[in-house]
Amino acid sequence: MHVMQTARGASLSDADESKPLRRRSLRVLLGVAVVVVIVDQVTKHLAVAALSDGHTVRMLGGLLTLRLVRNAGAAFGLATGATIIFSLVAVGVIVAVLRISRKLASGPWAASFGMLLGGAVGNLIDRLWRAPRPLEGHVVDFLELPHWPVFNVADSCIVIAAVTMVIYTMRGMGYDGSSSRG
Repeated sequence: MHVMQTARGASLSDADESKPLRRRSLRVLLGVAVVVVIVDQVTKHLAVAALSDGHTVRMLGGLLTLRLVRNAGAAFGLATGATIIFSLVAVGVIVAVLRISRKLASGPWAASFGMLLGGAVGNLIDRLWRAPRPLEGHVVDFLELPHWPVFNVADSCIVIAAVTMVIYTMRGMGYDGSSSRG
């Protein structure tokens, strides 16, 4: 029996078998991203409503403090005058994740890319629509740990995504379902 080969050397039947896995991975990516955006935006709305008057809330014996900060810059308040640049970077990240999603065939990678996408979209929403004006909006941060800058849910998801992606890469897990380790 003659088996046709795809460009990467896998049989066509292997390529057909990976389609459901790619669709499932895409659903995971988009599902995680939607949940992250919703949780991020709802928690930011609640933080603005509850903490706008300068009120802070200490929780977990002071391990976590809720404190409203409107961040015009990047992480840790860096580059406060570059909001438009960060908006463009976020758009670039979103486009890159959506392009990669076509080849995505790994559940763990899908969840990580979903967190990255959701975090980028969550903070981009703030930059596009919050005060002082469109495209120059300040990101709402409200979670504070001791000796750590104030952050939000989107920031947390971006960091978790980056860490897990490094771990997957070190373990030889490809986002396309391949493995560099035997």
